[in-house]
Amino acid sequence: MTAPKSAGRSSSTRQALIRATAQVMLEEGYAAATSRRVAAKAGVRPALVHYYFPSMDDLFLAVLREGAEMNLAQQREALADDRPLHALWTLNNAHGARLLMEFMALANHRKEIRSEIVTYATRFGELEESAVTLAMRAHGVDTDEFPPVVMSVIVTSLARILVLERSLGITRGHAQAAEFIKRMLDRYELPESRARE
Repeated sequence: MTAPKSAGRSSSTRQALIRATAQVMLEEGYAAATSRRVAAKAGVRPALVHYYFPSMDDLFLAVLREGAEMNLAQQREALADDRPLHALWTLNNAHGARLLMEFMALANHRKEIRSEIVTYATRFGELEESAVTLAMRAHGVDTDEFPPVVMSVIVTSLARILVLERSLGITRGHAQAAEFIKRMLDRYELPESRARE
């Protein structure tokens, strides 16, 4: 059954289902996000899940797309921040990183989810790499020896692994890693940003 045109993107029930799915995924993992569990979390009848989303994959894609667009908007804000590298680090450490991990696990079983993640990650990574490139060049870093794309991947990956490990209760080396990153960000922040400190 396809959702009617009146049940468009702005429907409060549809948004409640998207939010509930994200919450279930964060709290219990993607496998727990069944139509019954999502409906209970949203406070609606289970039939409404399939009224708005013909399949659970449609619902998962809606959650992923909404989160990705929100994350891209937050990334644009971070890039416009007085301290963009610091803001990007904070963004990569947000709870959205945990939700992305759930989607990455789900992507092992769903090709369409995998494709959507690749599209999103490409857009996000290109913008982040451009900020890292500007900062490195501004500080005279040899970008052949330290390619900005590699530095961006290292920092983003470190942020994600810290989020994942914290969710499991693992904290070994986290304080030291965070302090190291803070020192590097302070050192390599864009010069015009540092001048405003």
